[in-house]
Amino acid sequence: MATVLFFGPARDAAGARTAVLSGDSVGALMAVAVARYGDTFSSLLPTCRIWVNGEPADEDAKVADGDEVAVLPPVSGG
Repeated sequence: MATVLFFGPARDAAGARTAVLSGDSVGALMAVAVARYGDTFSSLLPTCRIWVNGEPADEDAKVADGDEVAVLPPVSGG
């Protein structure tokens, strides 16, 4: 299982800062997250960047037990 960290609007949509989810790839983890957190999370996900253990990752990236996966929505500022 991997620890998933949610930031900004992704945290709001998930209603949690972290979750422990099961999946062997980023895509599998995000499918579990979408099933758990619903439409609001699902609609936000295409705009997010995903990082695994501090490195950018795509949906095919492998995830192992103990990995840390971050869901990072776009950031704006001014």
